[in-house]
Amino acid sequence: MAKLLISCKELSMSYENRAALEDVNFDVYEGDYVCIVGENGSGKSTLLKGILGLMPARGGGITVNAGLRKNGIGYLPQQTQAQKDFPASVFEVVLSGCRAKRGLRPFYTKAEKELARQNMDTLHVRGIGRRSFRELSGGQQQRVLLARALCAGGSLLLLDEPGAGLDPLVSAELYSVISRLHADRGVTVIMVTHDVRGALKHANKILHLDAGVEFFGTTADYLASAVGKRFTGGDWHA
Repeated sequence: MAKLLISCKELSMSYENRAALEDVNFDVYEGDYVCIVGENGSGKSTLLKGILGLMPARGGGITVNAGLRKNGIGYLPQQTQAQKDFPASVFEVVLSGCRAKRGLRPFYTKAEKELARQNMDTLHVRGIGRRSFRELSGGQQQRVLLARALCAGGSLLLLDEPGAGLDPLVSAELYSVISRLHADRGVTVIMVTHDVRGALKHANKILHLDAGVEFFGTTADYLASAVGKRFTGGDWHA
């Protein structure tokens, strides 16, 4: 039986003193690929921050497997302009994902540097390791940040709109990379996205939010549900 990684029970959260989520219940197991969809302002990013412990619950709670807390969770937030202009090399950005593991040590270990290089190989950015991050294309930057997230936590990735601002072809390539990580390395994925078609193509579970849970279950069941038909326009065929 798959290991339970995250459990949300009767979760309520606020954002800027306004209710963002109410009575949210769902479980994520090892090996899941969950896409979180919904309209703007439905609480998707707030939920990710709650899982990470960056925002407190107003009611209920989120239980995260102790092993995940210990080993770290890979997180790819939405990029700001300041992050896009970060003046560091690709290798330095990826290696910074090991910062939590480093703790109070002043330098990274050989093992941490090797982990960074391995993840750069996985994301096909090893060849640009010396280039400045700010000089890369949007798609290259997202691959670098995904390699960084893998350094932070290779068993669970939380991704907040990873395809935002990318052209459709580059976005599709990024989704394919994430799917390979899930299929080949067994990485559990929780991804917020506005690209519902991309979500339906790759995810095995859908969490549809509208301040609460409108739907949570398999992708096939979502397509057959009233909310799924409404959100996709009823013209999607698995």
